[in-house]
Amino acid sequence: MSGRSDRIVPLAVKIVVSGGLGVGKSAFIGAVSEIEPLGTEAAITQVSVGVESPEGVEARTTTVALDFGRIALDPAIALYLFGTPGQGRFSFLWDDLVEGALGTVVLADTRRIEESFAAVDYFEARGVPFVLAVNRFDGAERFGLEEVRRARGLDPEVPVLECDARERGSVRDVPAALLDRVIGSGAGPERRAVAVR
Repeated sequence: MSGRSDRIVPLAVKIVVSGGLGVGKSAFIGAVSEIEPLGTEAAITQVSVGVESPEGVEARTTTVALDFGRIALDPAIALYLFGTPGQGRFSFLWDDLVEGALGTVVLADTRRIEESFAAVDYFEARGVPFVLAVNRFDGAERFGLEEVRRARGLDPEVPVLECDARERGSVRDVPAALLDRVIGSGAGPERRAVAVR
């Protein structure tokens, strides 16, 4: 035996999933991850009132550090998903989570669209490619995607999609749209790693 392995070592691609408190980041990662998603969650309590506004948030828990999941796109590419915490007081973690990322998915809830503004502003200011994914919540009013684009003032090249963060097939299309945007712009992983630092 030569001792040589024919095993393919996949290219690691990092994508960040961001957005406001309770917008569905943990569900999004859990829907597509091929491993048991890892996360650091805590109960949403009355202690946070005055610091964050849990009004309109359906979730009973919230991410306080990060969420993590993995998808094998094919034997040659492994996609690693890192979810940011939604609370403003943990925004200091974002710089570390975004370092080396190919791009970002910003999840939005049309019932609280302003909750997505901080994430969009953060990634626009750093030149990180992103897509805006409007999470469908049961009973929420539906808006046209162009209406959402105009309300947020997004550039035409930023993809705006609709998804259900609980459904694998729906979620899978969102990272694909981000990859299409990055490949189309020529901003590969090497350029992203340099630009985000």
